[in-house]
Amino acid sequence: MEHLVEVTVNDQIGYLKMTRPEKLNALSKPLVEEILQALDDLSKNEEVKVIILSGEGKSFCAGGDIDSMKNMDNPYAAISWINYVSSLSQKLLSIDKYVIAAIHGYAAGAGFSIALAADFIVAEKDAKFALSFTNIGLIPDLGLIKLLTERVSPTVAKEWISSGKVISAEEAQAYGIINKIAKTSVVEEATVFAQFIVNGPMISNKYVKYLVNHVGELHKETAFQQENMIQAMLLQTNDHKEGISSFFEKRPPQFTGK
Repeated sequence: MEHLVEVTVNDQIGYLKMTRPEKLNALSKPLVEEILQALDDLSKNEEVKVIILSGEGKSFCAGGDIDSMKNMDNPYAAISWINYVSSLSQKLLSIDKYVIAAIHGYAAGAGFSIALAADFIVAEKDAKFALSFTNIGLIPDLGLIKLLTERVSPTVAKEWISSGKVISAEEAQAYGIINKIAKTSVVEEATVFAQFIVNGPMISNKYVKYLVNHVGELHKETAFQQENMIQAMLLQTNDHKEGISSFFEKRPPQFTGK
């Protein structure tokens, strides 16, 4: 059976590439299934500190697979499909490791959704982010409404969604949607961008991701208590002790994730 993803690990980075270029990496059920399995495998791989998600061919991801939507007259089939494909965004948000979306060409529709579900976005200067749902009479899915509205104002989000806006990399960066515009190969630039994660303390990064992703759900006092409890635990780790030692010894820290 032909695989729809390619996974490699190099220098503590897990590279996860969607390989359905003839369909612009549109999200079919088999592709989603392979991405989910690859994310699970990379999450469990102790060698991997960060994951870079990219797409082969002309674009990162053209969105949901139109062929998969043809038989959605049955509401039970429709909810089953959307629940399944939405689990991809939920997986990206919930796994312990940071994920960098490396975007070239188009991140359209659900492709934009999964880019937003990643922790960081590095995009080529000609990349486009397309909110194409309105063109087929739908609303955004895979968490896009919440994820976009966490980055831009509700009035801007409503305008962009209802107009089917196509956002350039430059405009996306101005709105704080992406972290870096790549001047060369986007995967190469994402690899360079990832070095602060590779060299950083994996265990504290895990909790930074968790706390930032859930901060909007917490009452102020609860947020303080969560920070305090996690900090008390991190103060006991070998990584913290290594950080203190390296500070006094005037050398870069060598974190082990313990």
